[in-house]
Amino acid sequence: MTNLKSHRGLFVGLVTLDLIYLADSAPKNNQKMVAADYTVAAGGPATNAAVTFTHLGNQAKILGVVGSHPMTQLIRTDVENYRVAIIDLEPNKLTPPPVSSIIVTQATGERAVISINAAKTQASVASIPAHILSDIDIVLIDGHQMAVSRAIAQTAKANHIPVVIDGGSWKPGFEEILPFVDYAVCSANFHPPGCETEEQVFDYLKSFGIPHIAVTHGEQPIAYLTINQIGTINVPQIPVVDTLGAGDIFHGAFCHYILSENFTDALEQAAYVAASSCQFFGTRRWME
Repeated sequence: MTNLKSHRGLFVGLVTLDLIYLADSAPKNNQKMVAADYTVAAGGPATNAAVTFTHLGNQAKILGVVGSHPMTQLIRTDVENYRVAIIDLEPNKLTPPPVSSIIVTQATGERAVISINAAKTQASVASIPAHILSDIDIVLIDGHQMAVSRAIAQTAKANHIPVVIDGGSWKPGFEEILPFVDYAVCSANFHPPGCETEEQVFDYLKSFGIPHIAVTHGEQPIAYLTINQIGTINVPQIPVVDTLGAGDIFHGAFCHYILSENFTDALEQAAYVAASSCQFFGTRRWME
């Protein structure tokens, strides 16, 4: 599943530690449960996308906040195992990294997640390393580091480097990044201010001049709008073990394929990779 040419991607956003459990169901109040399986991995939309991008034969860097708390060694070990580089915006930060606890329901593959996002770990634009975009072929932004992301997106646009957003959900500040975006790949949970229908979401994103827009719906068809063309793309129907991280994996695969294919083909290929990942527990075993 690799290109002949290896590309370089910069993935900007959230870095977490994910504790993932496989169980019969999510626990109810005052209930204790024993998990059937568990795994620990680095997480966050940008992080999982970067790992996927590298797995498909490229080189990826994650730009985010990690810090130096002892728990971050688990994050670094996992990411380095998949040959992804971390550029830490706050290397001396002593507080624990964001931790996500995730329970995957064994019968359906659905997941319940509780986590801390990057709201308390917003980095300064001044912490962006010089020449961060040299030799970069594509940038993905997940919306969890808004100030840094805006600066990166603006510079990428000026240097004709394509910018992809992972619109998992609307986050205040996205409106400042959208003018620099080439590919808006969003979930059905992405609701900009005043947008209640999918048509309104497409119109909102179009108003920023974004030429390529897609909205995913899990196992349902992907809706897309590209230059002079609208339509849907079917998603492979497979037996689901775990949907955790499928959207992140989709975005990482999309970044890989869009560098060599047209928009609709890249969406289709990314959907195939993401669907394949849902046949395995956790966010990493599909690559083994």
